[in-house]
Amino acid sequence: MGESDRTVSSKVISEITAKEKELTHENRPVASGPTAQAQKHANEPITGQVISDITQGEKHVTSRNVPVSGGPAALAQSVAASKNNPVSSSHTGHFDPDTISLISSAEAAITGKPEPVKGGPTAQAQSHAGEPINSQTLHDITEGEKVVTGGARVKGGPTSTAQSELSKSQNQNQS
Repeated sequence: MGESDRTVSSKVISEITAKEKELTHENRPVASGPTAQAQKHANEPITGQVISDITQGEKHVTSRNVPVSGGPAALAQSVAASKNNPVSSSHTGHFDPDTISLISSAEAAITGKPEPVKGGPTAQAQSHAGEPINSQTLHDITEGEKVVTGGARVKGGPTSTAQSELSKSQNQNQS
């Protein structure tokens, strides 16, 4: 995949705008909303900071503390995850750098901050670097997720991300 696949392209901004309109029911994007945040990063690589800014924009239009499932921040996170892990990549079923990066992106989407939270899911994943993903390590990620959410599990959050990587590795090994 080329570098352009990893950027805030006009296509990504258009998709974020569509998601924002679903939330606001407005004909145009809202000032300081997720589209405005994405536009500030036009043609830049999709990083944790970009996801964080889009998350803050989403929180601005929804007045909620967490991103909406399937909303603009989730879209940006999904684009970043799919671009960082092309179909040809290997899903190892371990806490490798790619999996830890995906968990970090999921955490950033929840917290709105690019840096991991002490004791949060990224920290938990890093403590298991190189280890297989299993029920105990997933439990630790869940406990870390609860640190950043105040006790709740988030659909598409860090634990779900780790479970998805495990599932992909098992499916990959069967084919």
